[in-house]
Amino acid sequence: MMEHMPVKILYQGGSGEIVVKKSRFIATLKPIDTEEEALAFIAGLKKQYWDARHNCYAFVAGRNQELQRCSDDGEPNGTAGRPMLDVLLREELHNLAVVVTRYFGGTLLGTGGLVRAYQQAVQQGLENSVIIEKRPGRAMTIGTDYNGIGKIQYILAQQEITIMDTLYTEQVELKVMVPLEQSEMLQAAITEGTNGNARFSLGEIEDFACIDGKIKIF
Repeated sequence: MMEHMPVKILYQGGSGEIVVKKSRFIATLKPIDTEEEALAFIAGLKKQYWDARHNCYAFVAGRNQELQRCSDDGEPNGTAGRPMLDVLLREELHNLAVVVTRYFGGTLLGTGGLVRAYQQAVQQGLENSVIIEKRPGRAMTIGTDYNGIGKIQYILAQQEITIMDTLYTEQVELKVMVPLEQSEMLQAAITEGTNGNARFSLGEIEDFACIDGKIKIF
C-alpha cells in the first residue's frame, strides 16, 4: 500500500550558489508540509532578496507528491520553475520548497542555459541539505534472559536494527524500532535464535528515520 512505502524528505534545508556568465543563482531549500508554509517561505525570501531580478520557486508536498507548484517569476516560460520542480520529482523528494534567486549578470543565457542553471542551482542546494528516508515501522520491546541477549544483539545488527534503549533487571528488555516489512521476520529469527526464550510487545505503526545512528519518530 502506498501509505506504507518509504519516502525521501528534506530533514534540514540548505542553500547553494552557482555563477553562470556573471549571473548569480542562489538556491534556498526548506522543509514544508502545506502550501501555506511554502508560500510564506517564498514570500520571506522575496522580501530578503528584494533587489534580485527573479525569485523562481518550486515545491512539492504530500505522501504521493500530490501538491506541486512552480513559478518562473518573469523568466521565459518553462525555463525556471518547471525545471526546478523536475529535479525534486526526479529525486523522488517530498515536502520541500526551493527558491532560486537570480541576480542578472548582464548576459542572456538562452532557454537551454537558463534550464541548466536553475537545475544546477537546485542540485547544489540539495547537496548542502540533509535528506533522509522516512519509513513506517513499529516500536518493539524484546524481553529475554541474560543468556539470550548476545544472540538478539547479533540478529539486530545483522538486520541493521538500531537499539533505542536497553533495560537490565532480572531480565533484559531491548526497545527497537523495526521497519514494518521486517517485523514478522525479525520476531521469527529471534524466536528461533533464543529457542523460544523471548517475548515481544508491539507499538502502533509510526513513521521514523535513523539519523546519525539515532531514531527519530515523526
